[in-house]
Formats: sequence, C-alpha cells, structure tokens
Amino acid sequence: MNTVRLTTAQALVRFLAAQYSERDGQEQRLVPGVWGIFGHGNVAGIGQALLQAATTGEADLPYYLARNEQGMVHASVAYAKMRDRLATFACTASTGPGSTNMITGAALATTNRLPVLLLPSDMFATRAADPVLQQLEDTRGGDVTVNDAFRSVSKYFDRVSRPEQLIPAALAAMRVLTDPVETGAVTLALPQDVQAEAYDWPADFFRRRVWHVGRPVPEPAAVERAVRLLRGARKPLIVAGGGAVYSGAETALRAFAEATGIPVADTHAGKGAVAWDHPCAVGGIGSTGSYAANELAREADVVLGIGTRYSDFTTASHTVFGNPEVAFVNLNVARLDAVKHSAEPLVADARLGIQALAGALDGWEVAPEYRRRTRELVARTREIEDACFHVGHGPLPAQTEILGALNDVLDDRAVVINAAGSMPGDLQQLWRARDPKAYHVEYAYSCMGYEVAAGVGAKMADPSREVVVLVGDGSYLMMAQEIVTMVSEGLKVIVVLVQNHGFASIGALSESLGSQRFGTRYRYRDAGSGRLDGDVLPVDLAANAASLGADVLSAGSVEEFRSAMEKATAATRTTVVHVETDLYGPNPPGHAWWDVPVGQTSALDSTRAAHAAYLDHKRAQRHYL
Repeated sequence: MNTVRLTTAQALVRFLAAQYSERDGQEQRLVPGVWGIFGHGNVAGIGQALLQAATTGEADLPYYLARNEQGMVHASVAYAKMRDRLATFACTASTGPGSTNMITGAALATTNRLPVLLLPSDMFATRAADPVLQQLEDTRGGDVTVNDAFRSVSKYFDRVSRPEQLIPAALAAMRVLTDPVETGAVTLALPQDVQAEAYDWPADFFRRRVWHVGRPVPEPAAVERAVRLLRGARKPLIVAGGGAVYSGAETALRAFAEATGIPVADTHAGKGAVAWDHPCAVGGIGSTGSYAANELAREADVVLGIGTRYSDFTTASHTVFGNPEVAFVNLNVARLDAVKHSAEPLVADARLGIQALAGALDGWEVAPEYRRRTRELVARTREIEDACFHVGHGPLPAQTEILGALNDVLDDRAVVINAAGSMPGDLQQLWRARDPKAYHVEYAYSCMGYEVAAGVGAKMADPSREVVVLVGDGSYLMMAQEIVTMVSEGLKVIVVLVQNHGFASIGALSESLGSQRFGTRYRYRDAGSGRLDGDVLPVDLAANAASLGADVLSAGSVEEFRSAMEKATAATRTTVVHVETDLYGPNPPGHAWWDVPVGQTSALDSTRAAHAAYLDHKRAQRHYL
C-alpha cells in the first residue's frame, strides 16, 4: 500500500482539497477554502498545514482571515445558502474561547439545515501538560472539554484523538455535509498535539472524491394519496419553503401553480421561488405574513407544503390555518418535516415531487371564482404595501419607506440580507423578490450579528450580484467587524445601516405584551428613575463604520437615501449607507398572531390587559390532528 507521511493537519488539508459535490451532472468544490483565526491551539497544526499547502502547491485550499469566530461560521453558512447547500467552507479556531465562539454559528447552521465544517482545536490528547491554557477542568471526567458543547448543535460530532481516526471521521463528515436530510454543522474536534502528530497515510485517502447529491424519487403510492386530497380541494394553498429553492424547483413550481391555479404563499426561506408579481404569488405567510396569504390560509381546506419546516412564524403559532377541516400534504426530502401536522407525506426531492404531482393532476384546476378571490386579495395586499412605502412620516422616516426606496433602486438579482429585529417582519410583507437568491433572510435561528458576516459569504458565493446587507443598530453593535474582512478581501458589499437607537422589534412586542418597552432603548441611565430612559446615547455608528475601512454615506431623508444608494451601487468598494429611522414605526399592519406568553398575574394594568388579549388569541390555537 502506498503511503504518505504527513501530520494530521496536513492530511486533513490535502483531503479537503480533493472533495467535490455533484448534482445533475454539475461538479463543484465541496470545501473551496478555510476560514480561520489562529491561536496556540491551531497555529502550528492547521495553520502550518495551510501555509505549507499554499507554499508548495500540494493542496489548493485557500485561507481566509476572519475577525470573529462566530462571524466566519455565518459567512460560511451564507455561502452554502447561496450555493444551494452544495458547497461550504471549513472553519478553524484555537482552543477554548476561539472554538466556543463558533457554537452560536453551529446552532444557526443546523437549525437552517445548511452545511458547515467546524474544526475547533481541543486540549492535548496525551494530557502531558494537563491542565493547559484555556482548559476547563471537569470534575466528572478527564475526557470532557468545552468542545463537547458542540454535540447538541451539530449534526455530526467527532473528536480525533489519534491520527488514524481522521480517516473514518473525515469521510463521515463529508457524508453528512452532502446529505440534504442530515446536513447542518459538522464538527471535528482536533486536539492540538494530534494536529501536529505525523502518520503514514494511505495515498488513496487523498484521491479525488465526488459526493453525489441525489434527488429522491417520490413513491407512486404516496403521489396517489396526495393527489386524492388535492383533487378534492376547493380552496388549496401552497406554502413554498427553502426546499423549493435548494432543489432548484422554481420553474416546476411556477408551471404547477399556473396549471392548477393554486395560490403560492412563501416562507422567508422560500421567498422568490415564485416571483412576487406572478398571478399565483400571494406573499409571505404567518405571523408577519401578507394580507392575501393569511386570508387564504384561514380558508384553505388543503395545504400543500413544499420544502418547509413549518416554524411557529409560518403557522402563526398554529392559528393561521383556520379551516376546521384543513388537511396537509407535505412534500419534503426529510420525513421529519413531511409528517408534520398529521400530513399526507410525500418524501422526495421538491422538484421531482412537484413534477410528479403535476403529471397526476393534469387537467385539474381550481374553480374560476377561487382564482378571482386570489386576485382580489392580492390587489388589496398591494394597496397595503404601497401605503407602507409612502407613509410620508416625519421628522425621521419610517423603516418601511426605506424598504420601499430599496425596492425601487435595486435590480432583480441584488441579494438583500437580514436576520433579526423588526426588518424580517417588514421584509416578509414588503420585499418584492423575483429571484430565489435575491431574498436572503436567516429566520430559522434569527441570529443578531449574522448580517454583516453573511454579506461576506454571499458575495464570495456569487461576485456577479450586488449584495446589500440590511442591518439595524442592534445587530450592528453585536458584530460589525467583518466589514474589515470585506475591505481586506476587496469585496464590494453595500451595508445599509438603519439606526433607530433601540430594539424596535422587541420594543413593539414588549409594548403589545404589557411590558412598556422596558429595556429596549439605547439611553443614559436616568438619575431620578434609576432606569435606562434618559437622553439618547451619542453613538456615531457612521464614524465607526468608517474606522473599519468602509466608505460611508449618510442620509437624513428618503430622497437622500435614494441618492446615497445610487452612489453606493456605482461604487467599487464596500460602502455603508447610514440612515436614521423612527424607533416607533409605523410598521406594516399585522395579519396574524405570534404566541409569546404574558404573565398570568401582575400589578401592572398594562400586563393585565395584555394577558386578556393573549387569552383571546389563544382560543384559535390548535394541534392539526
């Protein structure tokens, strides 16, 4: 057997450089590079291996320097999302805090079912110098390290305690990364001494491997059962989720909707699968959904879920599907999601499943009056949207006006990125996406701090697109430092920094729940009340962005914002457009509910009133059995 003597880290680098994914005959690098921040736990292991690869050319695995370990995971996840889960990055971090900084990113990846390979450095396998710097000593056992915290947020976890263990661990890692059902964060913990330990590796370990990502075919009997339900429907509704996008099912979905007349609502992950102005498109569904989508959901007798995981925002906490006799048909590659809500499951690739349903339903369509009903609801929805875009609010503009201006300025291929705060809700109702990659809102984990880092990954995944990061001051203050990475890598990204001096989303929610916006504004502590309700803090985020190396444009009105965006799109460098908006809205009208429990007893009148309203909403909540 031919062997190659390398350290464990050198072997891993060479292995990763030889991995490819393939779907529909198209191959691409599965792991095109490594993000990292070096410390004592990985600088002489993975760091040395990456340097050697770059110097000798023995492996093509570029290194990218991040500024925060959580940020580099977000960048990798955004890249994977843009590449339909067929490619992602590896992330290396040092022992202790460097590695545990990646845990939030791991949870985000797994919750979103998006692949990322994490390589946290670990404590000495030999324990020769035990305890070492940054080691957490656990009295329950000597083999426990902080990296065990990754187990609960990873789809696959392994600790490589001997060099030869890397062979099965690395192969298992690739299996999970390329499995649409199982994919998420994959973690290989690497003790720092093992990274540097040499071993005689089988040469075949480094051969070019292609991991084929298949399209599971629907079972004919399952198609027949699904079609039986759909043929009996008078008011069917499609809910398109992320699976419709990742499988490339947009064309099939559009044709299916046109032929049958079934209206298509979308989740955050599914927005753009059918263009916003398509006759069958009715907008976002659920707690922050559109008027049309939620009215149709309340009436629907059969719901066809395509590639959706049915979060509580999609179902409005199990209240939006109001028909007592509603039945579900769920087309999903994962059985976990296919059987939700006591559905008739159709476990298959979304594109192949839609094509099978279309063939079996050939000639069937909804009644003309149902098509007319859909058109009427959409027309009313457009009126609501236009009113939000043209509020004429002052002295500070409303956030919805800024989104309206963005809709006008950006082309159809521009990617808009967001994750947390009040903007995801506004965007779900108001963003007019024609392209399935144009709407990039992470709302499975809704992680504050995702946005700026995700802009890096999205731009790397498709440099031909304009990438626009929409970020509020709350998320910006949590993680803005990857602007430095944009600048250092020469990436042109537009960051729209919306500053309202507080947490607008949670503030409004707090007020509706009787908690009076407590602790949701950026203010000095008032000497009299002892609370954070004094004057506005003198925070200059525009100056902060400039200090990180970006060009900065400031706008004080909607028209100034339009002008700034035109300059930003014409620019060649990372540009931050700073605009202040009113913390108190107005926001789009709500058309559904979200279950956030209110205190059952309180000394505050506001909380007692909110609890009474909560009980009224709660009456509509039910299991779909």
